[in-house]
Amino acid sequence: MSETQLSLPIPDSAEKTSHIVDHGFFYAVSAGLVIIVFAGFARTYYLKGLYGAPPLSVLVHLHGVVMTLWYALFVGQVTLVASNRIALHRKLGIAGAFLAGLVALLDTAVSLGLARRRLLAHPDSTGAPFLLGMQLLAIVLVFVVLVSLAIRMRRRPDYHKRLMTLAMLSVLGPAITRLPLSFIANHDVSIAIVISISCLVICVVADWVRNRRLHPAFGWGGSLMIASVFVVAAFAQTPLWIHFVRRLLV
Repeated sequence: MSETQLSLPIPDSAEKTSHIVDHGFFYAVSAGLVIIVFAGFARTYYLKGLYGAPPLSVLVHLHGVVMTLWYALFVGQVTLVASNRIALHRKLGIAGAFLAGLVALLDTAVSLGLARRRLLAHPDSTGAPFLLGMQLLAIVLVFVVLVSLAIRMRRRPDYHKRLMTLAMLSVLGPAITRLPLSFIANHDVSIAIVISISCLVICVVADWVRNRRLHPAFGWGGSLMIASVFVVAAFAQTPLWIHFVRRLLV
């Protein structure tokens, strides 16, 4: 037997198993996100005809289409990586960057419109400024940061896929507030925050247990998401922010 033959790499079954488990993890996460989004918006968007929901504006329809495409793209990208179609995955990533920009812009526009309607309906309430602060700073801004970092680190798959997962989780709040659950009444933000953080923690801990270490992307990315909620929650109740929002929207 030649030296060349002796030096051929031996397939590592443990490594193959690890890759399969890894793909299964991100499949499960993407499927869970899709289920939550569909369940949250079924009555007001996806199945609105069955529930007699009121008509939606063009902006809200466009927002719904873009967000649906965003989650569908995430599932598709996970599938392409699992099937080793990396070239197509990268090509779609270009479209994904453009789509992420639309998500941020439309989230901002819809949030401003919703906050303005609530403020006009309840002029003395501080609820609209609070919700707008959470939406724009704790959701949209964090989403933009995470997606930007994921694009920057696209050559490091372990970082890229975890940052993209965090980006998907960061915009899950609106769907959670609309879940048909008895303990989420009137779009209760506090309950939605608890559930959102719980979803994040479950993903991070599951990944930690699988790999026997906390991946840095999940570590500081998850910390950013959780910290932003509490920082913004405090800031959004300050007189300065409330005054700014009233001047902006009225």
